[in-house]
Amino acid sequence: MSTSETAISAGLPDMGRVVGHDDLLLVTLDTLRFDVAAELAEAGRLPNLARHLPGGRWERRHAPGSFTYASHQAMFAGFLPTPAAPGPHPRLFAARFEGSESTADRTFVFDTPDLVSGLADAGYRTVCIGGVGFFNKRGPLGSVLPGMFQESHWAPEFGVASPTSFESQVARAREVVAGLPAEQRLFLFVNVPSLHQPNWFHLPGATRAAGDSRETHAAALEYVDRHIGRLFAAASSRRRCFTIVCSDHGTAYGDDGWSGHRLGHESVWTVPYAHFFLEPGAP
Repeated sequence: MSTSETAISAGLPDMGRVVGHDDLLLVTLDTLRFDVAAELAEAGRLPNLARHLPGGRWERRHAPGSFTYASHQAMFAGFLPTPAAPGPHPRLFAARFEGSESTADRTFVFDTPDLVSGLADAGYRTVCIGGVGFFNKRGPLGSVLPGMFQESHWAPEFGVASPTSFESQVARAREVVAGLPAEQRLFLFVNVPSLHQPNWFHLPGATRAAGDSRETHAAALEYVDRHIGRLFAAASSRRRCFTIVCSDHGTAYGDDGWSGHRLGHESVWTVPYAHFFLEPGAP
């Protein structure tokens, strides 16, 4: 490992010690744009998230994929969003393979095809609470990602069309945590659909006819912030919890003429990211 790689790695948690000791929470705020997330945090409109963000700010990163399925396949293989700056960038998690340039001393290295099964091998109960259609288990494609987990949950009230989707997911997460033996380590994954279209119903006065916009996207993030404290409290209710909150990709709202995602625009590839520890009993 080079001197620069050693310096970067030194700033990472020692994931070899975290795994097996702490519970783990991964929250993907599906489709969240970096610029909207950063603006709201700076303006004080995300009080529950911002109190946990290092320095009160999101880290700018590059998504591993331009839409949900591709990005989550990469993340579940250990390829989380990459810092938006010249590397090298040692990773938190990595499969063991020769020649990996992003595996460092503090990386948790697993010997299975994906992180989820690697954590299961390490004694974790792996639980998925899905949101968007790639997690709805209504067909073969919607079963691939949740099928990686020992336990997976999806219901219509968790989906993109529900104005109360995240509240419903949080309620299910609390049930999952409450039902676990105290000694059982947990890897909990939550895919939050609220930012994904349609999101117009999160902004008072917005209409279906007018559709989604950057403003309704922002309102959806504020909605998530109002409820995420209960998820954090549940995840850290038994022991310290190492937490990752990030977007899987962004989306365009007419930026340079582009709309949507699964395309190569800056608004899609640039995403917010943060990792931090939640201490037991945190509010």
